[in-house]
Amino acid sequence: MTNKNQSCGVGQDSMPSMTCLIHILEAWFGVEHLEDYWNFANYLLWVFTPLLLLILPYFTIFLLYLTIVFLHIYKRKNMLKEAYSHNLWDGARKTVATLWDGHAAVWHGYEVHGMEKIPEEGPALIIFYHGAFPIDFYYFMAKIFIHKGRTCRVVADHFVFKIPGFSLLLDVFCAIRGPREKCVEILQSGHLLAISPGGVREALMSDETYNIVWGNRKGFAQVAIDAKVPIIPMFTQNIREGFRSLGGTRLFRWLYEKFRYPFAPMYGGFPVKLRTYLGDPIPYDPKITAEELAEKTKDALQALIDKHQRIPGNIMGALLERFHNKQKINQKTL
Repeated sequence: MTNKNQSCGVGQDSMPSMTCLIHILEAWFGVEHLEDYWNFANYLLWVFTPLLLLILPYFTIFLLYLTIVFLHIYKRKNMLKEAYSHNLWDGARKTVATLWDGHAAVWHGYEVHGMEKIPEEGPALIIFYHGAFPIDFYYFMAKIFIHKGRTCRVVADHFVFKIPGFSLLLDVFCAIRGPREKCVEILQSGHLLAISPGGVREALMSDETYNIVWGNRKGFAQVAIDAKVPIIPMFTQNIREGFRSLGGTRLFRWLYEKFRYPFAPMYGGFPVKLRTYLGDPIPYDPKITAEELAEKTKDALQALIDKHQRIPGNIMGALLERFHNKQKINQKTL
């Protein structure tokens, strides 16, 4: 409270300059209690300054992130312009592929090893391990489209087609429900097709030990035999450290088995290092059975996991891999 005997003059009984200014403004504007408002504003500033100091750096990083992604797209502006001049959806695919490729490079330092094993033309069946969230496959599709000019069809779980608003996205990026006859038809037409035999079950119930959860599934092998195409195994290092699922708990296992929907919560989005490895193609063999081919493919995928993945996976270790390179110089990387 201000002493009434104090004045704005110079001397022992003079008021502080800020208090004096407030009294002058009160008299000028005819507003009372202006000093109380000023004290309240100072209090709010004292309370929220630490919070602002925490938020602002992340806001700046977010702006930098958007800038880098934009520059990544702008770098390929001529390619995008050419795509839009031929076909509207090709242009849309290339724009989205470029955006995802930029996100992959910035957030995960994403690399693909063995891209030369994907044929420039003609069919192949890609069999991949399904992480809790298959962001690695989105990145891989983007790489294929940008560097090979090819669209990789993919068999998606039935529940994905029931998500509101997803139908257009699934159509444009050539996701299909199956069945086996449709898969064979796509391959015989000369396209690339990707299948994760583990699917949602593997996404939910596998964990940082990277166990393959296929059960007795061998339909994909019969597809490859019927279409007479090679199988290319694919695995992404650290995909379980980027996103993790609680689907392995008893409750969420029961919910999935009961309703066939992935109700299990997921957490993560950590900027871990992701590297996708493509194994040697398993050529078509007319003498092999579907059971034998399925087992051979599973062994090839397991070999990629054993060679390239630390077991059990470790989030901190995967984060630290962003800062050093373990890859051999002679390996071809995209």
